[in-house]
Amino acid sequence: MGIFSKFFGKFFGGIFRGVVGVLDFITKYFKALVFVFIVLLILGASSEPAQIPNLAKIHLKGAILDANSVRTQIEEIKKYPSIKGVLLVIDSPGGAVGASVEIADLIKELNAKLPVVAHVQGTMASGAYYAGAYAHKIYANRGSLVGSIGVIFAGGNIEELLGKIGYKPTVLKAGEYKEIGTAFRAWSEKEREFLQNLINEEYDTFVSDMIEARGLKKEDSTKFAEGKIFSAKSALELGLIDALGSQNDAIEELKTLSKVKELRWLEKNKIDSFLDNLIESSASLFVGVIFGTLGGFSLR
Repeated sequence: MGIFSKFFGKFFGGIFRGVVGVLDFITKYFKALVFVFIVLLILGASSEPAQIPNLAKIHLKGAILDANSVRTQIEEIKKYPSIKGVLLVIDSPGGAVGASVEIADLIKELNAKLPVVAHVQGTMASGAYYAGAYAHKIYANRGSLVGSIGVIFAGGNIEELLGKIGYKPTVLKAGEYKEIGTAFRAWSEKEREFLQNLINEEYDTFVSDMIEARGLKKEDSTKFAEGKIFSAKSALELGLIDALGSQNDAIEELKTLSKVKELRWLEKNKIDSFLDNLIESSASLFVGVIFGTLGGFSLR
């Protein structure tokens, strides 16, 4: 009991101190942030780009939780008939199945109208690979990681832990499988079998879609799938990507496919750029404060 009290005390104490740190930062710099925002609001009153764009970038970064960000970027691109090609910049470990499939469909639809060249900055794994596989061509940084074609469902059993702290959950349900995946008890064999069948079905869809997108062979699925993560070099040999190269190499390929000579990128207006940077900086600060506070913690 004493061990768990110390653990939860330090854990929640660290989170509380992290939140206080973030709030303190906001309080100190709130006026400055408001002033900068007002200035940008005035300067960026017009959302029209300074020059007519002929290329655009879509960014897919971090865990994939939904498709809203990519959808918004694509809708913005569609406003400019002058855009002839798109660079899809990827650095993501994957995420939710539904969101990854939706992004894949969006990229597939866009690539049918405009050439889409993907570039892997760091990681294009699992759902992120699904999302970008329908690009016309995929370039990867030679130090990047690609693949992890697989599906996972993870859970835990905290029944014993809850018993030690004197908590016993009460659950009401209608439907034999409504409580499937619960962490309050061990799963029954019927529940395990049901979940495994569901995962197998999702996996088969994943593999078959990648075979279609990349022109791979079904008999080779044990080589390129099975949840394996590959170096960029191995991914190239397996046909998961088209070339090793920098983002500049991917841009040159995009210029060729879109028949563009002079690069004119679609740029975000000043307000959107400011808000994106503010959100990213705030998130980094929050994570840094939290994990900086908890970094030295260990349960002995």
